Parts: sequence; structure tokens; C-alpha cells
Amino acid sequence: MASQKDLMQAGELYDAGDAELVAARKRAQALMRDYNATIYGEGAERDAILDRLLGSRGEACALRAPLYVDYGWNVHLGSGVFLNYGCVLLDVCPITIGDMTQIGPNVQILTADHPRDPAVRDQGLEYGRPITIGRNVWIGGGAILLPGVTIGDDAVIGAGAVVTRDVAPGLTVGGNPARPLVSRQSHA
Repeated sequence: MASQKDLMQAGELYDAGDAELVAARKRAQALMRDYNATIYGEGAERDAILDRLLGSRGEACALRAPLYVDYGWNVHLGSGVFLNYGCVLLDVCPITIGDMTQIGPNVQILTADHPRDPAVRDQGLEYGRPITIGRNVWIGGGAILLPGVTIGDDAVIGAGAVVTRDVAPGLTVGGNPARPLVSRQSHA
């Protein structure tokens, strides 16, 4: 029989109150508390905490505190990834962020979801869907990425956008829900 953790990571209905999952969230909260108490210049201490908290990360990643996760071990960062202050990564399913992606302050990347059927929701069950963000993506401050979306390489997500569906490589989107925007200006 599959564990609640296995069901969660597979995107199936699971019970978030399961003892193993509660313990994993407590572990992540303790590591977040430690990380969020650090300041710029405490690189070795920060790296040691991130190595314990995150599933994987490439070289030269910069994550400004505070940072918030559910579990941490479902977060996978490429090289040169930048997260500004206050990012929320609800990682009940994998969150994969490609090399050189830049994420503005207060961005929410949410893999967690809840059943639409009230009878199932009333049972306290939930599920998630993974989020994949490509290489060299720029996500503006306050954007929200909803469960299951894929953001293609070189895409731009405007500040405050709510991304409800996949974004093609190189596309710029904005608004709620996020829609393609026509760019009249570029900076080379």
C-alpha cells in the first residue's frame, strides 16, 4: 500500500494530516526559521541550510530570506536561480526551476490543490500537480503560478499575473488570468 507521501508526490488524493507528512513540514519549518534568520554575507551558513532543505540546487543560486516552503525536498533549482524576498513555494509535488531564472518578490508557486467536489474536500483530502519553470524565465513580483503549469524557456510573467495555464517558450504574459501581451519595447 502506498504511503500518504507517495500519494502526494504522485498527484493523488492524500491526507496532509498523516504523521510522516506533519513531521516533514515541521522539519522544513525549523530549517526555514534558521534560514530566514540569516543575512546577506552568511553564505556558508545559508548554503548548509539550503542543502538540507531543498531537493537540489545548482551553482550560484541566490535566495533572499524570507523563503517559505511546505517540505523543501520537492524544490529543484538549476544554476544561477534568483528568488527575491518573500517567495512561497508550496511543494507538495515537484517544483523545478531552470537555470538563470529570476523570480521577483512575493511570488507564489503553488503545487497544492483541493478537490472541487465538496464531499471529497470534506474528507480532508487534497492533492497537487507539479510546476515546471524553464531556463532564463523572468517572473515579476507578486505573480502567482497555479498547480500543474509549465513555463517555457525565456518566458516573461508580468508582475501580479495569475498563471492558470501553460506559457509557451519566449511568451510574455500578464493579468488575471494571465494572457499573452504584445511587447512594443525591448532592452538589448
